[in-house]
Amino acid sequence: MVVAVKLSAKDVLLAPIYIYQGRKVKRDTVRLPEPEGERHGQLHLSQTGKLTAARRLTLMLVGDSAAAGVGSKTQTDALIGKLIPVLQQQAIINAQFDMIDWSLQATTGHTSFDILRRLYVMPAPKLPVDVMVLSVGVNDTTTNIAKHHWQKHLEEIIAVAKRKFGVRVLIFSSLPPMAQMPALPAPLNDFIGAIATSLDKVLQQVCAEHGGVYYMEADFKRMSEEHSNGQPIDPATMFASDGFHPSPITYKYWAQQLAELISELLKAK
Repeated sequence: MVVAVKLSAKDVLLAPIYIYQGRKVKRDTVRLPEPEGERHGQLHLSQTGKLTAARRLTLMLVGDSAAAGVGSKTQTDALIGKLIPVLQQQAIINAQFDMIDWSLQATTGHTSFDILRRLYVMPAPKLPVDVMVLSVGVNDTTTNIAKHHWQKHLEEIIAVAKRKFGVRVLIFSSLPPMAQMPALPAPLNDFIGAIATSLDKVLQQVCAEHGGVYYMEADFKRMSEEHSNGQPIDPATMFASDGFHPSPITYKYWAQQLAELISELLKAK
């Protein structure tokens, strides 16, 4: 596990430990597959049978293994599988649209550059994408990326999303709390967590500088308390068996937050 970052005096001293632990994590961590299931589909909301392009909500989820749903056995328990039913329950969605036309474009290991390249090679959609949600940053954290490259990739992703896909609402989900991942031992977890936090700050800044681009802080702790009668959920249950990816329960809370934000943003449009 190699990361391009300016090391403090403490980090220099701990560097051999970081290297040893990083190699051990890479060797020992269970490799979970991407879940089986549909990666595109349509959900009818209207009972009238009538449908126009103006009443079709086009949604695209793009990104890395978390977007792909790793940690779940099927896409039904993954982020996209949890998101569509929650969107269906939102009053503003039903008021504005007759159908949700959704697709999943995500692959394990994808970095911001991989996602940018994927958007470039994908065919242009027949209809503009109303909402694009991106999960990106974990693989940029655990690979050799400089902040200026990270920022440049984000800027280019935004540009191609707007120019080629006609995206109305572009949402970047925050980087996960990597310091809390059970798969990462101390002190490596704090080192990686600090890098993720640093990249996340850049992400927030980039989103704030572009109209129609939004940053969503995934507050899983708050969501777990709200959806479990105020009883906090054991942090370990928030991660999959590999100690690295989200668990189905985390995908549920993530989807709930996304659905609420999407509804708010579409209502304001």
